Amino acid sequence: MNIPGALLISICLISFAPVKYVSGSYKTHPIHSNLKFEVSDLVNSTKLMVRGFIMLRRYFLGFLSGGVVMSAVKLNSLNELGEIFSKKKKNKTLPALFLGHGSPMNAIEDNRFTRSLNALGEAMARPEAILVISAHWMTEGTWITHMDRPKTIHDFHGFPQQLFDVQYPAPGRPDIAEAIQKDIVDPKIHLDHEAWGLDHGTWAVLRHMYPDANIPVMQLSIYMSQPPEYHLKLGQELAKLREKGILIVGSGNIVHNLRKIRWENNPTPYDWALEFDDWTKQKLLGRDFKALQNDFLKMEAGKLSVPSMDHYYPLLYVLGASNPKDELSFEYEEIQNASISMRSFSFGPV
Repeated sequence: MNIPGALLISICLISFAPVKYVSGSYKTHPIHSNLKFEVSDLVNSTKLMVRGFIMLRRYFLGFLSGGVVMSAVKLNSLNELGEIFSKKKKNKTLPALFLGHGSPMNAIEDNRFTRSLNALGEAMARPEAILVISAHWMTEGTWITHMDRPKTIHDFHGFPQQLFDVQYPAPGRPDIAEAIQKDIVDPKIHLDHEAWGLDHGTWAVLRHMYPDANIPVMQLSIYMSQPPEYHLKLGQELAKLREKGILIVGSGNIVHNLRKIRWENNPTPYDWALEFDDWTKQKLLGRDFKALQNDFLKMEAGKLSVPSMDHYYPLLYVLGASNPKDELSFEYEEIQNASISMRSFSFGPV
């Protein structure tokens, strides 16, 4: 590999430059605090070489992870990403997906649901990046992951060690996260540098769709204190990403009642779970998004199916990201564990 001498010098300078740590002075997340770095004058005087080092680091990380080479060109806008996507003859708008992820065990099982995910990944045009709204990242404010290598988060307990051993080493794309933050000004999106990563709402489904983990992935958090219309409206802001090569995925469950769950093999679904799952299906077919936004708790079946908002809100992002001309396809239908709807669907071409 032919690397300019100046770049090698910059690597040495950066590696050994003195750094002072000031704790508690900066927060990337309302719950998690980070360290703020005050870099010495030596490093500040080599900004150009720092940029070169970062690009080289991205290359090496991609190479060592099995050939995943991240973009060496930092994007300044979403339009630039759209141009790259179109040049690759991928001028087809990507779909917006809602995926029911269910039990974490689906991440390591071979069943009808996981096979449907595998088929879905093979059928779709390859995205430039994936943005996931997972039910398991709940925050104050709206945040997007902003790191080269998001960590695999095992946000559960009481499961076999085999599940905790799973890693999904997909790269991130901080430049795309920055472009999204710049493009969407209302609501404000904050950049998360290290507090989060990829939780099981993301990697449990993506490892079946894209098992090589070679497509950049970002997560967008759920601002839990905001009402339903906030999330649908933000989904509308995200819709433009579909034309730029970004796959939008909402990962949750339409019916999600853990207190009523049954662990025996093939339990009979509760009547209220079937009722609400079908109500949601009919509202989707009729494009009655207002009802899905406002009326889901007006019936007893809805109150039992949605005892908390976290697994329902990802649905609203996908509704917002849809287009009236999109074809609606139900990719999978099932009630697992009697009280978990695995209904998954797509808006747009697959």
